[in-house]
Amino acid sequence: MKKLYLFDFDGTLTYKDTMFLFLKFYNPSKYSFQFLKHVPLFILLKLKLASAEAVKKSFISSILKGESKYQIEKKAKLFFEENYPSLFRENALDFINNINRENTESYIVSASLDIWVKPFAEKFDMTLLATKAEFKDDIFTGKFIGKNCNKDEKVCRIEAELGDKKFDKIIAFGDTFGDKPMFKFANESHYRFFH
Repeated sequence: MKKLYLFDFDGTLTYKDTMFLFLKFYNPSKYSFQFLKHVPLFILLKLKLASAEAVKKSFISSILKGESKYQIEKKAKLFFEENYPSLFRENALDFINNINRENTESYIVSASLDIWVKPFAEKFDMTLLATKAEFKDDIFTGKFIGKNCNKDEKVCRIEAELGDKKFDKIIAFGDTFGDKPMFKFANESHYRFFH
């Protein structure tokens, strides 16, 4: 039987949200200043009075905009080295290590930015579908290429990646409302399976 596993990343495989962790790791002093500056936006977000994509873009941009691709990727590798495997739920790692790779493909489908999730996806030998950071002349513009990879966009990205590929069973793992469309797309879905 040919299977496809779809894994959400933050909170599903990991114990914590990696966006805040990575940005703090990247530049602790800038992070502290920008976090305080963004508190009103975070409050509006909690009250559902602001767009998650806009707030996320603003916060990431405030710390990483103008940084070189080389520097961000270098820091992403260090972030991976410092946080693997401690950041991951043990049940999730056991599950991943026991996947039958011959008959199974696995995707990480994440709203997080591709630049810091990439080393983890490579470690797991999985295809990464994530929010894409935009670079011009190898400098981060502070913008995303396309939409934030969440909710319906997760399914759009999965379908684009799949193309003509066919699977007997598609199994999704997630932990938030943002994974609901991916759950509907899959034949079988698991909410907070590794918690």
